[in-house]
Amino acid sequence: MEIVLVEPEIPGNTGNIARLCAANHMTLHLVEPLGFSLDSKYLKRAGLDYWHLVDVKIHKSLEEVYEQYKGRRFWYATTKAAHTHAEVQYEIGDMLVFGKETKGLPEEIIAANPDTCIRIPMIDEARSLNLSNAVAIIAYEGMRQLGFPDLQAVGPGVSIEV
Repeated sequence: MEIVLVEPEIPGNTGNIARLCAANHMTLHLVEPLGFSLDSKYLKRAGLDYWHLVDVKIHKSLEEVYEQYKGRRFWYATTKAAHTHAEVQYEIGDMLVFGKETKGLPEEIIAANPDTCIRIPMIDEARSLNLSNAVAIIAYEGMRQLGFPDLQAVGPGVSIEV
């Protein structure tokens, strides 16, 4: 599975997610505009010394991601979904898509993809979870369903210097 962050705003969250991706050989896709510089000390600190283990790809738009990854399944994390993250069946190569911290995914994406929108169950009074926590919850459910594939056999991809 691969993680797609659409216009992330908080460098610490992205750094935490990069660390999760590094620990599980998942590619991290960042869709611009980013709310921070890739040189941010907060991004570096949150990712610790794992940056050489993570494959980070920067995209100008979500449309660019769709074009480059035709044939992949995209799951959209939103609090507005009918299905929970644990109700769907994940496959190797799935793309897990998350929106920006302050607004989530754009309404048009949610409206266009109702069958592939997923949510993490929580009480009605809670607006949302922290982005890095949400990514971890959904990513690990996907890996659990897949039987925690042999992570060592996959190997890291190309890394970026931050």
